[in-house]
Amino acid sequence: MDNPSHDVHTVDLNRSGLSRTFWFICGFISMVVGLIGIPVPGLPTTPLMILAAACFAKSSQRFYDWIIQNKLFGHHVKNYREGKGIPRKSKPIILATMWTFVLFAVLIAIPDSAPPVSKITTLVLAVIGTIFILRIPNL
Repeated sequence: MDNPSHDVHTVDLNRSGLSRTFWFICGFISMVVGLIGIPVPGLPTTPLMILAAACFAKSSQRFYDWIIQNKLFGHHVKNYREGKGIPRKSKPIILATMWTFVLFAVLIAIPDSAPPVSKITTLVLAVIGTIFILRIPNL
C-alpha cells in the first residue's frame, strides 16, 4: 500500500513459496466450493469467489484474473476488491437467504442431541456475518 503505483488487481508474489502454496490451496478450495454453489441453492458463490480472489491475490495472478474477469460473478468480485461495495438491492436478498439457512440449521438441521454450542455458534456467526454485510458500502 505504500507504493503509489500499487494496484489492487496486481498479485503480490513477494512471499515465500510455502506461503504462496498455502494461499493458493485456500483459494482453490474456496473457488471449487463457490463453483459448486452455482447450481446448488443456498451455497453462496460470490462470497466464496471474493474469498478465493483474496487468496489468489497472494498466490496466483492467473487464477486471480480468471475470477475477476469471469462473466458470471467477476464484476461483483472486482467491485468488492476495489472497495466499491455491493448493490444496495442485494443486501436484503443476501441477508434473507443467509438467515433462512441459519434458522433452518438451528431449528431443524442441527439435532437437539448436538451440543448447545453448535446452535449458539451458528447464530453468533450469522450475527457477525450480518454486521459485516451491513458495513459493506452500497454500490
